[in-house]
This record gives sequence, structure tokens and C-alpha cells, in this order.
Amino acid sequence: MNRRFNPVSLHQAAADSPTLASLAARARDASERLQAIQELIPSEMRSAVQAGPVEGGTWCLLVHGSAAAAKLRQLVPVLQARLKARGWDDVTLRIKVLARR
Repeated sequence: MNRRFNPVSLHQAAADSPTLASLAARARDASERLQAIQELIPSEMRSAVQAGPVEGGTWCLLVHGSAAAAKLRQLVPVLQARLKARGWDDVTLRIKVLARR
């Protein structure tokens, strides 16, 4: 079947492509990790924090603003403990400040 003229949903495309399925699974994992720690992040900062990529045992949190990143760095031990309690063992957290455009 020629898909050029038959649009498919993202879910269907992911099911048909191992590479896309892997990418979707990694994005879902990062999102689940962020949900697990969300309540530990001060409510004023939550909108400034995004789930970044997971590579090996390192998870990157993307943060808007250096002040929010500094506060988040103070919370790293608590965040790691929560992740460990939820089944993600030995997670190294990296905090990356997103550049303004």
C-alpha cells in the first residue's frame, strides 16, 4: 500500500517502525520520570522544567532559567531518592539550562 496518499497516525507509524517505536518509548519513559518527581518541584518552578533525554543511567532535566536550575540542583538528592523508590535505580540527574532565543 502506498502511504504517500494514505495518512497514518503517529501510533500506527511507531508500530510500523522499530526506530520510531524506540524513540516513542524513550519519550514516554522521560515523561513518566518527570511525573514521578513533579510534586517535589516547587509549584512556581514546575512550568520551567521539562523532561529531557535518558541516556544510559543519566537523565537530563531541561530548565528555563539559571535561578530555577540552581534550586533544582539543590533538590537532586531528593529527586534521585524518589526515582529510586519508583523503580529507577541509580539515576544520575543532569540539569541543563535552556538558552533563551
